[in-house]
Amino acid sequence: MSKQFPDGFFWGGALAANQCEGAWDADGRGPSIDDHLTGGSFKLSRMLTQDIKPGVFYPNHDGIDFYHHYADDIALFAEMGFNMLRVSISWSRIFPNGDEKEPNKAGLAFYDSLFDCMHQHNIEPLVTLSHYEMPWGLVEKYNGWESRETIDCFVHYCETVFKCYKDKVHWWLTFNEINTGTTDMGTLLSTSMVKGYNGPISGLKTTPQQRFQALHHQFVASGRVVQLAHEKYPDFKVGNMDCFILSYPATCDPKDILANEAQMRLSNWFCSDVQVRGYYPAYARRYFKENNVELKMEPGDLDDIAGGKVDFYTFSYYMSNVVGTHKDLQKAQGNMTIGGKNPYLPSTDWGWQIDPDGLRYALNEIYDRYEIPIMVVENGMGARDKVEADGSIHDTYRIDYLRKHVAAMREAVVDGVNLIGYTWWGPIDIVSAGTGEFAKRYGFIYVDKHDDGTGTLNRSRKDSFYAYQKIIKSNGADLS
Repeated sequence: MSKQFPDGFFWGGALAANQCEGAWDADGRGPSIDDHLTGGSFKLSRMLTQDIKPGVFYPNHDGIDFYHHYADDIALFAEMGFNMLRVSISWSRIFPNGDEKEPNKAGLAFYDSLFDCMHQHNIEPLVTLSHYEMPWGLVEKYNGWESRETIDCFVHYCETVFKCYKDKVHWWLTFNEINTGTTDMGTLLSTSMVKGYNGPISGLKTTPQQRFQALHHQFVASGRVVQLAHEKYPDFKVGNMDCFILSYPATCDPKDILANEAQMRLSNWFCSDVQVRGYYPAYARRYFKENNVELKMEPGDLDDIAGGKVDFYTFSYYMSNVVGTHKDLQKAQGNMTIGGKNPYLPSTDWGWQIDPDGLRYALNEIYDRYEIPIMVVENGMGARDKVEADGSIHDTYRIDYLRKHVAAMREAVVDGVNLIGYTWWGPIDIVSAGTGEFAKRYGFIYVDKHDDGTGTLNRSRKDSFYAYQKIIKSNGADLS
């Protein structure tokens, strides 16, 4: 069987505006929810503050200043061989409060230049419309996605950027990791229902009714946006984006099998079943009944969902865990993990278990279920990098992770999966969404920025830069 990936395969990386751009109040941009999050660490939760407090470090305010460095950074991505770069548009850079009628022209001009730069380097943009980022004005006015009014605001925003970039962007994603909205953490980042809350992000609590009502509003919004794209811009391809945290039964006890099935349905299948198939799955009825969820719908909502099925499926994959019913199940330590620890797998410095075989398994499960094109649009590992005296960074651990996950994808392609792209998360060091750290580094490119806000912002190539360059040049064949 071929060791290469299919011709035309997309190789690249993925970034989010809120984690890299900085320039949080430049050129008419309004604050987004991430601008109200302080720095944190693996052991110390980030804090959400309703007001921006003087003297407090908000790492997303500056990011890595991609806003002013994007041309140099994209040149480095092109040197690696990227033919796709996943980025997001900051909604509050286009509509500072989220509900204006007219867009901020300076914000539109920035992304116009960004996409031009990418095309000059033969890099295809893959654009996320909402990547854990909402104008703070919509949090204050509507409590994020709790309110139906946010649907029209989002659709108007999408209409605006579709029209502006119709000749420059053809691949779009509606909501980043929409399925995290089933959790309290997702309430913060995905649905932004935090009006009036001050405190640690780990302490935010919501009800299933609130979470699934907000998700319903996002499903309707996504459906309308997909239909808009299909009707006005037939060359557009619009996808979903899920956070796929694979889980295994802890034992062969049938109770563990059923517990894992329930977890997989809630965590990984529910949102994609709605967005890919176009309707609420049958198993949701029991969950809603047992958790006192009664969705408030308006006429046409289900039609919008049915008419807005996505064209391709995308997901992030970082780890797997185990689910069981026995008291001796050891809890996993990762800050994104909701299950038990697998004794057969190693872990990163942040407790995320490394499971490349799980990526192959996930790809097969997803494709068997949906049979539409798939992209892995986030995959990577956060690690503490050591800068040597000569400036070099020998990140063999990242290279090993990369090679093993690419090998797993290659096996999935041989298995029959229609995998069309891979964008490594954080090809350049950025702010961690969960912990707010710079020390948790994912990049092939090192950025001199630190958790106290200091640093020169200088960029330098790690050893993994050249490893990924070799993989891309060989179209996945050379993993040596």
